[in-house]
Amino acid sequence: MRCPFCGHEDSQVKDSRPTEDGAAIRRRRQCEGCAARFTTFERIQLRELVVLKSEGADGVRREPFEREKLLRSIEIAARKRPIEVVQIERLVSGIQRQLETLGDAEVSSKKIGELVMEGLKGLDSVAYIRFASVYRDFSEARDFEEFAGNVSEMGKP
Repeated sequence: MRCPFCGHEDSQVKDSRPTEDGAAIRRRRQCEGCAARFTTFERIQLRELVVLKSEGADGVRREPFEREKLLRSIEIAARKRPIEVVQIERLVSGIQRQLETLGDAEVSSKKIGELVMEGLKGLDSVAYIRFASVYRDFSEARDFEEFAGNVSEMGKP
């Protein structure tokens, strides 16, 4: 494992333990070059996923699935909300697991967005609306009002 501080190729594992949700292994490492310590995470990856993104005029762009990108987008929607980091990690792990077990190596960004919306709907209505505003490209205040009205009708907190 390459050291993030000095770039040295070798490091020694000092401690390993499972994460709280049990979906990964957290390893504390020490660089053999500069002695700096850093943390890495190991996750099971069932298959390489490719995300299909629309590019207007029926064009499609392919890019590798990035768990961290999905995590960041959910964290932004959940910012300053009473949602624990563990809940977000669990949601991301669940979405990734669903995508990997679909059977296709390619998945549309639309499918990922729908899975995120479904997960956030059960966690927090404000985070759900925030994510929807970007995902569904709200352009006017009226879009928020209509969507929030539908969420209220569903009886979500």
